[in-house]
Amino acid sequence: MSKTVLIKAKGTVLFQGDSITDCGRARDGNPVNGGLGGGYATFIAAALLAARPADSLKFINRGISGNRVVDLYARIKSDTINLKPDVLSILIGVNDTWHEFGSQNGVAVPKFERIYREFLSEVRESLPRIKFVLCEPFVLKCGVVTKGWVAEMDQRRAVTAKLAREFDAVFVPFQTMFDASLKEAAPAYWAGDGVHPTIAGHQRMAQAWLKAVGE
Repeated sequence: MSKTVLIKAKGTVLFQGDSITDCGRARDGNPVNGGLGGGYATFIAAALLAARPADSLKFINRGISGNRVVDLYARIKSDTINLKPDVLSILIGVNDTWHEFGSQNGVAVPKFERIYREFLSEVRESLPRIKFVLCEPFVLKCGVVTKGWVAEMDQRRAVTAKLAREFDAVFVPFQTMFDASLKEAAPAYWAGDGVHPTIAGHQRMAQAWLKAVGE
């Protein structure tokens, strides 16, 4: 039996999310396969472009630092639907918690689930052939992360896994991967403030993403 290829030749992969995805990406038109930032999105694109030079793959990063799920939804047309991706990879959720603990401007878990579901439904309605890759939001117990964050983030992880099943999406277990990585190095080695990965953390994310997608 032949393997199902999620990212087909001439396909466009769009990365969406917050600062972890943004990672200093270019804002000046985001040229094809350029301006992807310094994080996991670039590492994924580099690996696939090197492995599949004949396939004319295109990668776009539209992550925005500080975004919550409601911010992602607010730009659904301009930064997702209008770009017509074949594969949409989303990592969202940590700011929905962080902003509540930091400034009481977070997004409660039930609303997070509702808005996330509406976002996915509207994208699929506009782009019926799209494939979703839903990435597990994560935190590591160091830096700004307090005990109170962890239980709430566990709920957001469960919501993301639930939506992945509901929308027949690939689920990327980032928290599970980082938890396993703690056997090799302390939390700050992978994410200095508990939220933003180091270059080693981003590389592990790229590896986990490619493994989940089957590339």
